[in-house]
Amino acid sequence: MSGAVTASAVDELAAAGVATVYEAYGRRGLLDVEWTPLQPGRSIAGPARIARCGQGDNRAVHEVMTHLRPGEVLVLTMPEPEPVALFGDLLATQAAACGAAAVLVDASVRDSAELERLDYGVWTRWRRARGATKNERGSVNVPVEIGGTTVAPGDVLVLDDDGVTAVEAADVDSAVEAVRERIAKEEGLRRRWAAGEFSYDAYGMREADENSPEGAVT
Repeated sequence: MSGAVTASAVDELAAAGVATVYEAYGRRGLLDVEWTPLQPGRSIAGPARIARCGQGDNRAVHEVMTHLRPGEVLVLTMPEPEPVALFGDLLATQAAACGAAAVLVDASVRDSAELERLDYGVWTRWRRARGATKNERGSVNVPVEIGGTTVAPGDVLVLDDDGVTAVEAADVDSAVEAVRERIAKEEGLRRRWAAGEFSYDAYGMREADENSPEGAVT
């Protein structure tokens, strides 16, 4: 586990899931693109280990494997996302040996059937057989921008079927506290809704609508 981010904090964020963490973190950190989880139903979190590849090239992926540590989320991206396979079965084998918690590919993967059987999670933009070159070194352990959010090495990524969101490493402890508060609040609301109360009334929407110039809807 990287730096001062504790395993227990990462576990809490993973258990909370993307939507709860994103909302509790002030609706910040969402990697707002369409992701495909190759193993639906998993919720995973971990510090980011990043490779910024050359365009259409995955040489940096081979280099970043030498830096990958157990429990980390391997983040693979390039200047402009395109459906070029940066990651496949052989690289997946290396990532497993290094103890990756998950792999996030802001490009394509291939060997999808093999990747679906992995013990760790893979999230990708595309699935394509089109291969990458290995001519440009790229950069490792650098900040990258994905889906409107900058992700730095060591920031914690949370990944599940809803997508991916990031928490800056320095904010993890406060984010965990905010997540706990949100979960407690939602549990209280869930009990109220289960007892028959309507959010339309509890949030004052009915009163506002009935007192609006347009009047109540019948």
